[in-house]
Amino acid sequence: MNLSSAIFTRFDPYSGQLDGASYTERRLSQLRGAFADEAAYDAALAQDDPVIYTVATLEPAQGEGQLNYALGMLNPGRIGTEYYLTKGHYHAWRPAAECYLGLSGQGVMLLEDENSRESKLLPLLPNSIVYVPGYTAHRTINTGDTPLIYWGIYPSAAGHDYGAIAQRNFHKVVVAVDETPTLLDRLEFLNALHQAETQ
Repeated sequence: MNLSSAIFTRFDPYSGQLDGASYTERRLSQLRGAFADEAAYDAALAQDDPVIYTVATLEPAQGEGQLNYALGMLNPGRIGTEYYLTKGHYHAWRPAAECYLGLSGQGVMLLEDENSRESKLLPLLPNSIVYVPGYTAHRTINTGDTPLIYWGIYPSAAGHDYGAIAQRNFHKVVVAVDETPTLLDRLEFLNALHQAETQ
């Protein structure tokens, strides 16, 4: 038995800090196209370029049967009526599934089947798990007023495909309607924005 990849590490479920991890930081300027309301996005970016989320990643080993994991921290906020969100991705190796474990904060996960484009919105809360099947785009969204902290655990061979999302985005959006997170069709949301602008 090879124990060279066995590790012990510590993390903070309230700050998103993970000992020994590599960190990725995403600012608002790096999320152009992720938010449907481009006018609200441009207006917000003209004011500031805040950190929207960070991901602390550990890759103990590569190869068949190995797992990688990441600790995400998604700040609270909105662009127009859309909640702060992650870019979202497919896995480069499409059959790869992933588990998300909620640690602190309040959020949801938007899932979309690659072929049927069927969408599902699932809560991501403390002491909860969301299972993301293979061939499924997934995006994390903070619907609360504190940072959303969560684990993602996935096969080391999964990889991340952000390009497919950048090209066609998600079919649905999550917006605040009467202060309630609501799943809407992206085109219907954009049409409603256009009608409001022309009135």
